[in-house]
Amino acid sequence: MDSDKLNQQKEFLINRIKKNEKQLRKWRKNENITCWRVYDKDIPEIPMVIDCYNNAIHAAEYRTFKVENEKAREIWLNDLLKSAAATLEIPEENIFFKFRKRQKGLQQYEKFSETRRRMIVEEGGLRFIVNMTDYLDTGLFLDHRITRDMVRSISEGRRVLNLFSYTGSFSVYAADGGADRTVSVDLSNTYLSWTEENFRLNGYYSGKQKFIKDDVFHYLKEAQKKGERFDLVVIDPPTFSNSKMSNHVLDIQKDHVRLLNDIMPLLTPDADVFFSTNFTRFKPDTESLMYTKIENITDQTIPPDFRNKKIHYCYHLKK
Repeated sequence: MDSDKLNQQKEFLINRIKKNEKQLRKWRKNENITCWRVYDKDIPEIPMVIDCYNNAIHAAEYRTFKVENEKAREIWLNDLLKSAAATLEIPEENIFFKFRKRQKGLQQYEKFSETRRRMIVEEGGLRFIVNMTDYLDTGLFLDHRITRDMVRSISEGRRVLNLFSYTGSFSVYAADGGADRTVSVDLSNTYLSWTEENFRLNGYYSGKQKFIKDDVFHYLKEAQKKGERFDLVVIDPPTFSNSKMSNHVLDIQKDHVRLLNDIMPLLTPDADVFFSTNFTRFKPDTESLMYTKIENITDQTIPPDFRNKKIHYCYHLKK
């Protein structure tokens, strides 16, 4: 790319970041937001997302097309990111950049490295460990900031089940809301250990919290046999997963009915279920779901720093 074109794109990016920062400044101050999305693929020819985590940038490229010269493209995007960091007064050594290519057959959490550049961030009065280098995502999905607070607000005295729990942020929020107990289910020992660390960090690590390594479909079957009951269930599954640790290849569009209906026997009469997916073409099969209430609450759960209003879909279900 010639220098004139690059300088023009730098100017576009800088101006957009300044605009976004100014628009969100009052909201961030009022809500004490320190982790937020400053750039959300706002300019089509610069297909990146840029998130701020305290005094660091975590960025990822999103594209569906092949590139002839990957190295040249990486250099170009890194140049743009340096301009973004300078605009935000963030040092270059705190830029963490990942390429996100759309490929079939990948699990949700692809491993990038073993660098372990971890830091502690705050959200909603709680503290969480994020990993800036080793995975595509940091361990804290910023688009569910509002959803986590919704869960916290109705957790008091309730038994909470978190399926596909990842690093356990929903579980920690539930504990902070006064949950009687939380159960976090995930196939990864790495993420369950991370969940335990997040609980310890917030002072909620106790016998009230369970961390279960299991395939979700298998767990639901076994929990039903044991007569387990829950008052609140959170389920934020990957769009697709073919983990070797599971006998089931998960495709959320095909499997959401079975998944949500399998939860039904574990629910108390007035239980709440929060179901979310980031599959952009998701269509709920409401006729096959055995719930009396299926409310699309997506608009209520998208934070103001996410200009992409299809970052996720979120539903509130009642038995």
